[in-house]
Amino acid sequence: MAEPDIVASLPEALAASLEGRIQSARIVKGRAMIVLDVAGLDTDERARIEADLKAALSPRADVDEVRVIQTAQRTARRIIAVGSGKGGVGKSTLAANLAIALKRAGHKVGLVDADIYGPSQPLILDTRDAKPEARDSKLIPVESRFGVPVLSMGHLAKPGQAIAWRGPMAGNALSQLIDAHWGETDILIVDLPPGTGDVQLTMLQKFKPAGAVLVSTPQDLALIDAVRAGHLFDQASVPVIGLVENMAGYVCPHCGEVSDPFGAGGVEAAATKLDLPFLGRIPLALEIREGGDAGDPPAAGDGIHAKSFAAIAEKLSRWLAANG
Repeated sequence: MAEPDIVASLPEALAASLEGRIQSARIVKGRAMIVLDVAGLDTDERARIEADLKAALSPRADVDEVRVIQTAQRTARRIIAVGSGKGGVGKSTLAANLAIALKRAGHKVGLVDADIYGPSQPLILDTRDAKPEARDSKLIPVESRFGVPVLSMGHLAKPGQAIAWRGPMAGNALSQLIDAHWGETDILIVDLPPGTGDVQLTMLQKFKPAGAVLVSTPQDLALIDAVRAGHLFDQASVPVIGLVENMAGYVCPHCGEVSDPFGAGGVEAAATKLDLPFLGRIPLALEIREGGDAGDPPAAGDGIHAKSFAAIAEKLSRWLAANG
């Protein structure tokens, strides 16, 4: 929601021209974040409005930076962002297995690997050797053997090639992946890179997600970063569907004893504190790691770990049905 004080401080003519377009306006720690619906406006109009907003808000004593996030609904399909504030928490594994579980539940699902600098979905979904074709200047997604079409920079770059791009280039790459020929796909899972940088801002500016799923391991350090990622979605008026606790408990294959090398219950406690749904736990299991490395995600099978991902997918399905 827009804070009345921010809108009231805008010049009268500017505020009138933006009536109904300001989706969110907040100031947090000196950063003014304005989420603006720019549907139907051309490039020059969007640039002018952004410049006018920055000129109007920058002189405020409580504002050090002004960010204008422009959103416009491009397609009827809904985008679900899978994010975290920190790398190494299993976000890509969750995104791939969640997409497969949703597919098995009857949804038409596609997967975008938006981790431009460290793409991993070609490995997880066993599509490393596939190269997407193009039609009408748009990419055609690669079909995985799990029934989930996927696009990743890993399909476009040479194997092992380091991608050293500045923010605008990474943003343009993300746009090409999302603006592809997704056909009848009605849900697009987007595996975001860790953090709250340029790729995330491009996502919010050009393709407003229907919701976001946040994943974290239980320890405090990862949770702090996950909460930070949640604040970015909140500022852009993107609902956080819920939190997932990954690497939650390890069962010794020899004695059966359960240990918690990363702690236990931290994500569920954080969800309760933040008044957000807790979607479930994924254990720290060798089978999940081996399945990802071998291009054989456990969600595609019928084992106990497939059930963990299916349970999270069911909660997401219910959210989608309730927020259609």
